[in-house]
Amino acid sequence: MAGRIIAIGDIHGCSRALAALIDAIDLAQEDTLVPLGDYIDCGPDSRAVLDQLIALASRCHLVPILGNHEEMFLNAARSPSALKEWLFCGGKQTLASYGAGAGTMHPADSLLGRIIPEEHWNFVAHCHPFYETPTHIFTHAGYLPDVPMEQQPGKVLRWEFVSPKTAQPHRSGKVVVVGHTTQRSGEILDLGFLKCLDTACEPGGWLTALDLATDQVWQANKRGELRG
Repeated sequence: MAGRIIAIGDIHGCSRALAALIDAIDLAQEDTLVPLGDYIDCGPDSRAVLDQLIALASRCHLVPILGNHEEMFLNAARSPSALKEWLFCGGKQTLASYGAGAGTMHPADSLLGRIIPEEHWNFVAHCHPFYETPTHIFTHAGYLPDVPMEQQPGKVLRWEFVSPKTAQPHRSGKVVVVGHTTQRSGEILDLGFLKCLDTACEPGGWLTALDLATDQVWQANKRGELRG
């Protein structure tokens, strides 16, 4: 019997929320878990989030999607300007979770070797640009409705915001599941052909998980409290 397919919205360093959701979901080996990106930055404990995700790979079929914050993290090792951009966009909080101060950072030298564990770097570097099943498409941010997924620009997949007024179904007819566009109401944006699961955990909202077959929803705040 096939397992569940469950997506999780933007985590942003909220390790307690993630732990609470994983406990509530009670994953099985045959389940597929699709975190939609933005695991790091801004929130209190990005390091613990990556530790949890890496551990989940042995507990279920884990398909981590690359978010724009992971893209900035990877680019930060390549140039001083990219490093500055990442630090400004929440990287300082990520460094703090590894016990490092932003003032001591240098590209490549420190980021890859002495501060970020190789296991964490490799996990982020091998995240997927998107994931596709017979019925659903999962990506971090957006999509061009008339373009096959393998031809989608990275800028759209990781940076494009969705608007209920202009969003269109994908040419495949599949339901697209995204994060990135913050729903400060704390509720999933559900347009039928598009579902957005970023419900603003780090700013004080909820981390959301959704079972795509049953529409069961689990939510937890950054203190690790489940929503009733």
